[in-house]
Amino acid sequence: MAIARIYEGLLEYDYLARPYKVIPLLAEAMPDISDDGLVYTFKIRKGIYFHDNPCFPDGKGRELVAGDIAYSIKRVADVKNVSSGFWAYNKRIKGINAFHDASKSKESTDYGMVVEGLKVPDSHTLQITLTEPYPQLLYILAMHYSFAVPREAVEFYGKDFVNNPVGTGPYELVEWRRNSRIEFVRSPKWVETGRIETYPTTGTPEQEAVGLLKDAGEQMPFIDRVVQYVIEDSTTAWMMFLSGQLGVSAITRDNWDAVITGDKKLNDSLGERDIDLISSPTLDVYYLGFNWDDPVVGESGDPAQNLRNRKLRQALSCAYDFDQVNQFMNYRLYPIGGPVPQPLAGSLKEPSPYAFNLDKARQLLIEAGYPEGKDPKTGKRLVLTMELGSADSNTRQSMELMADMYQKIGIVLKASYNTWPAFIEKMNRRQSQMFRLGWVADYPDAENFFQLFYSKNESPGPNHANYRNAEINRMYEEIRTLQDTPERTAIYEKMAGVIVEDCPWIFMYQPMGYALKHSWLENYVSHDFPYGMGKYRRVNNNARKAWFESYGETKLDMTGRK
Repeated sequence: MAIARIYEGLLEYDYLARPYKVIPLLAEAMPDISDDGLVYTFKIRKGIYFHDNPCFPDGKGRELVAGDIAYSIKRVADVKNVSSGFWAYNKRIKGINAFHDASKSKESTDYGMVVEGLKVPDSHTLQITLTEPYPQLLYILAMHYSFAVPREAVEFYGKDFVNNPVGTGPYELVEWRRNSRIEFVRSPKWVETGRIETYPTTGTPEQEAVGLLKDAGEQMPFIDRVVQYVIEDSTTAWMMFLSGQLGVSAITRDNWDAVITGDKKLNDSLGERDIDLISSPTLDVYYLGFNWDDPVVGESGDPAQNLRNRKLRQALSCAYDFDQVNQFMNYRLYPIGGPVPQPLAGSLKEPSPYAFNLDKARQLLIEAGYPEGKDPKTGKRLVLTMELGSADSNTRQSMELMADMYQKIGIVLKASYNTWPAFIEKMNRRQSQMFRLGWVADYPDAENFFQLFYSKNESPGPNHANYRNAEINRMYEEIRTLQDTPERTAIYEKMAGVIVEDCPWIFMYQPMGYALKHSWLENYVSHDFPYGMGKYRRVNNNARKAWFESYGETKLDMTGRK
């Protein structure tokens, strides 16, 4: 979120459009794409400047050129930078892997090395050539892995570059107090150069009805100064929101019953204080994963044993009670019957055949060779171990709930609590039997979820279940180069059906996002890909002043009551 205030990419997400789509930002227009889907030609907007900074010879930010985008993509591919984003370009841009391999040298990385797939025909034209069609490239170019960085800043500041960001975005960094606060101000460069960025002029009738189009066509950004706090304690964050120090707040599980009524409306004490409730579905999936390498819950070379293990996984899925988890999470969840969240193309419309059903779970256990949950090898109840990435009270309570579910079919579920780094290390080393994880969409395409089941993405890749299915591999390799068509959607649905039957995951839920905001924070709409969205928002200073005059000194309890 901090990066996206300072830096920009060729494309950005349309703030108000649903379903989500990308639109030009640093690019003049959407790219010209060759008929074979391999060559993307972008025209770069003229008159876009980097922020003023001592890294430039005269201290004045120079104009952005196409070479800056090519350079920035190379930085992601440079092994020495240890970027987490190389997956976005790996084996996709012609010649990028040769550059990646060359950067492993102990010598300084040669950024002058020619990468065939990154051509700059002139100062304001960038041509990206792919190894195969990659329809998701447009989404990638709206992510921070593609934001424009000036080479002068990287070379001038060296290792201290992280503390001296130089971008083209609406804000510049003023102060960064580690683990406390980050302060930004509106970039004077935008004013000096006459940079024009205006608020959207079109939206839905519903958006217009709630005032989201009242600033249509107005020059952005609207806010002069932004302070982003780093707050680890949820109670502190909540009290800062109630006192008006924060414009927006999440609603923790512990606070839910105190501030939200049974019909999911805001309690009167908060409603009277001009606080608004915002809700929207998210493109997140939470799941319990099975390690395919494990002899009990995975699959090896023995077909008969594989079938028994599959029956066991299906039984465990049938014992998972979504309603109990939803109650525990204050009824903020959607059930999900497959690997793709609603409303993306490829999400399954029918309930899973392995949804909660204890009778079916017990029958499947018999077919798996564990009648009443007993292991025939020991005569004792089957014990399974779940790896977790936290040991906080919420995690422990939810794990107790899960253990109780499996107790009902005679299986013992043990918890293994880890710090998050230790948990990730176990995942990467394939040292789990079962585990609990979530996946937040990188972009609004089901392909982003199906990559989690592709065998070439096994740990330490995102396929932490180490799931292997030749049919899924074949279909994934087919769909990843297809444009958005009914043919691709049909393959998505077929893939989802195969995965549901194999049951490498127990599909837990898709969350509903709830938040509170002060009414003086305007133009606020939830977004699953919120990079750079701060420029669209406005603080109504008169309303904010009136709010503080009315409520700023009021002492409140955790529910917002005096």
